[in-house]
Amino acid sequence: MPSTLLLVHGGLGDDMNADRFWTRPGVTGGLRRDGRTVLVPDRLRRAPDWPAEAAHLAAFLPERPVVVVAGSNGCSAAVRLALDFPRRVDRLLLAWPATAGAGVAGVPRALLQGETLRGVADAELAALAVTVGVLPSVPDNPVHQRRTVDALLRLVPGSTELPGCPEPPQPGFESHVDGLLASIAAFADR
Repeated sequence: MPSTLLLVHGGLGDDMNADRFWTRPGVTGGLRRDGRTVLVPDRLRRAPDWPAEAAHLAAFLPERPVVVVAGSNGCSAAVRLALDFPRRVDRLLLAWPATAGAGVAGVPRALLQGETLRGVADAELAALAVTVGVLPSVPDNPVHQRRTVDALLRLVPGSTELPGCPEPPQPGFESHVDGLLASIAAFADR
């Protein structure tokens, strides 16, 4: 039986939601057509910090561990979920991880702090006890830089790189949906 997938959308201090990030671009439907159970909650609006985001996401999890697929700033929420609720996460796919650094207007400082990823210390990344895949943005861009992918691959023991593509809902993503779906399925079924 295929693993249950939890999709964690990107965005930070903007109007992004799960529908716009995962469903409209065809990811949710493609995974469901493959016979997978897919959970696609919206992240916590106006979260005070990443632990609150993780607790919000944990409320959507079934009893058995899931494969978490996170995109962009959702990677911070997903890593915090894996750290705070380790028995609930079987695998963690960090797609298009957002590069920590610059401030974002209107976003609480607690959401901007971090080293390689916002909200997570590098020592915590090095202590992750789940299988981790990292999918780069191709081409990279100021928000999703190659240096972040390289740092994650160095920091997280046993992590592997998956074939990259543009992130949704960016123009050009639509021609990469099938490849992304194949990458997610292969990672989930390892």
